[in-house]
Amino acid sequence: MAWLCSRTVLQTCRRQFFRNAVYSKEKPLPDPLDLATGLEKRELLAAAAGNFDPYHMKAIEIVRDSTRESPNLVPSAFKSRIVGCICEEDTAHVNWMWLHDGQPRRCECGHWFKLTEVAPLG
Repeated sequence: MAWLCSRTVLQTCRRQFFRNAVYSKEKPLPDPLDLATGLEKRELLAAAAGNFDPYHMKAIEIVRDSTRESPNLVPSAFKSRIVGCICEEDTAHVNWMWLHDGQPRRCECGHWFKLTEVAPLG
């Protein structure tokens, strides 16, 4: 019975190796930008232009002495955006709040935030 099992394993492991999928200098791989479409292409073009954060998703450094007259500016291509504030450095809690266009908003910790208009990715 053991010889039957080993014979089956060896037969199923037998496989041909095809070399036509290997990279060659005569036929280089196409550029990813040529194959991309839609949003992916826009993201690649933005990265090629030096904009590695086209959707403004990276965390911004908040100004410690922000006031209603000089708030922390949050970029947005829309009329409203949800923002999270980490009030203390060593806390795991995030205070979430909605910011609306033209209206500065104060967090529970005292920091002020305001939306600024940016052009959408396009």
